[in-house]
Amino acid sequence: MEISTDYEKSIALLYQASTPSGFVAAVREQDNYKRVWTRDGVITSIAALLSGDKKLIETSKATIETLFDHQHHLGFMPSNVTPESGEASYGGTCGRADNPSWAVIGLCAYTLLSNNLSLWEKYQTEVEKCFAVMESWEFNGKNLIYVPQSGDWADEYIQHGYILFDQLLRVWALKLVNKIDPSKQQADKAIQIVNSIKQNYWKNAENQQAYAPNLKHQMINASSHYWLMGFNPSRIYKYFDLQANTFSLLLNLGDESQNQKVIDAIKTLYNTKLSMLPSFYPTIEEGDADMNELKNNYAYSFRNKPNFFHNGGLWPVWNGWLVMALKKHGENELAEKISANINNANAMDDCFNECFHGLLKTPCGVNNCTWSAAGAVLAQQDFKSFEQIFNFND
Repeated sequence: MEISTDYEKSIALLYQASTPSGFVAAVREQDNYKRVWTRDGVITSIAALLSGDKKLIETSKATIETLFDHQHHLGFMPSNVTPESGEASYGGTCGRADNPSWAVIGLCAYTLLSNNLSLWEKYQTEVEKCFAVMESWEFNGKNLIYVPQSGDWADEYIQHGYILFDQLLRVWALKLVNKIDPSKQQADKAIQIVNSIKQNYWKNAENQQAYAPNLKHQMINASSHYWLMGFNPSRIYKYFDLQANTFSLLLNLGDESQNQKVIDAIKTLYNTKLSMLPSFYPTIEEGDADMNELKNNYAYSFRNKPNFFHNGGLWPVWNGWLVMALKKHGENELAEKISANINNANAMDDCFNECFHGLLKTPCGVNNCTWSAAGAVLAQQDFKSFEQIFNFND
């Protein structure tokens, strides 16, 4: 049968990436991509669940089972699992601080979107371990987890410390668990984290109670138009973080004024790029001080040249989530434009590349990448299909 539409091609790639153990990150072996990864697998599973395709939903179930069945006894989740051998990796130089949240999000999304409690009932102990290990990663009991360098999805970028995106994932996981099984403890923890975010990641926040004294003078250089990417004892990260600002909109983190400022920043960046948005902006150029942080942080080859990979690259998966955030806030015209940009990029040489050059828009990275197809599937959904996993009675 001829596969004609962009959506059908995306679904077809999800089929190719399906194994009895779950979704692999790419359909051919390169740099260990042909494995079941926690964050890639969960995002692809959410796209599969929203597609309504029964076979893909079964692969979503298998993905969640593989991930939780390989949880470390201390609570952290695998970076990836090799389907053939069942061997689990928990990270290279460091572990993955975002994976416990992603795993819980995946389990809750499966439970809510499939209306099936079987996995929820099976993995309650594992969920508790996920939250316990994240609590320990606060290190100081002040509600924010500390993310090591290479400790989340942008594992060859510069960030480490209290990175906003990872805090938001934890909030989302807590709210989803509380939606399925209301608990004052989980609800209160989510509120505490949100309050800390509001006080420390937006410049000139009212009644700001700085997380640490150094943050007060560091925030002078922050933007007042979008959420701060993150901070650590020695600095703040002033870059626009697409992922964090997208999920701030999805989770309704800000008030009306803050949300509008974020949307305006997104529109301004789109008008500059006229394409998908880069994950981090501006690009770190040769000669910039932060380029020194990039040059040696890679596993196989250096990919973060200006406008490549994490450093100004364009990622269909995160733009797919952006489309949904824009739809949630009534920005349908821009959502449609970015959705078209995702499909155009994925169709380039039929490669479904993981990312694209920030200026040339050419493929750079692994092709036939599953979550690039997942980003397109997410972008095609009506926001109503997401309500189960993003609407909360706060």
